[in-house]
Amino acid sequence: MKYRFAIMAVSALAVTACTTTDPYTGETRTNNTARGALIGAAAGAALGYLTNTSDSDEGRTNALIGAGIGALAGAGIGNYMDRQEAAMREALSESGVGVRREGNDLLLIMPGDITFDTNSSSIKPQFYNILNDVSGILNRYPATYVDVIGHADSTGAADYNQTLSEQRASSVGGYLIAQGVLADRFYIAGLGERSPIASNDTAYGREQNRRVEIRIRPHTMS
Repeated sequence: MKYRFAIMAVSALAVTACTTTDPYTGETRTNNTARGALIGAAAGAALGYLTNTSDSDEGRTNALIGAGIGALAGAGIGNYMDRQEAAMREALSESGVGVRREGNDLLLIMPGDITFDTNSSSIKPQFYNILNDVSGILNRYPATYVDVIGHADSTGAADYNQTLSEQRASSVGGYLIAQGVLADRFYIAGLGERSPIASNDTAYGREQNRRVEIRIRPHTMS
């Protein structure tokens, strides 16, 4: 299933609603629990269906051009992605997130021990700082598409896991958008339990499979 976010108002709501004011000091503080719930709900409310991948890429390309983000070309593609890769590796070096280079694509692999509990699409509290780092770098390097793919382990029924994987992708995508990453850069999908990277026969393997992957692709005019 393919999704597109149309979020500006939703993002503003999520960011505003997840802060609280200390009645004694008057300071504004972030409420991570409320933030996670609102981001997930907001993302789900703003999801819209895409008809096919071709239209998705064309639509995203046009949106980036409309936003004044020029396409990368020639040797500039590799250089741009080299710099973004270096920034991601530095920021995520001790986070537990895997950073893999595949041609000119970057793949961020975020396993379940830092992302989601079993049967949950609620972002773990420690995952927020990681996503903050990712969103900051995505905002510094806007000439990329962002594909967020959710995965589940094999615990439970396949149709349930499909829905859960979509909800996990929505939670991550919604949070990144709420941090200012352009919504039109995103493609959101879930693969359920169909793409394991470890054995589902062990707790460790299920934790690895219960993940979100973010593929960052260069914006080109190909």
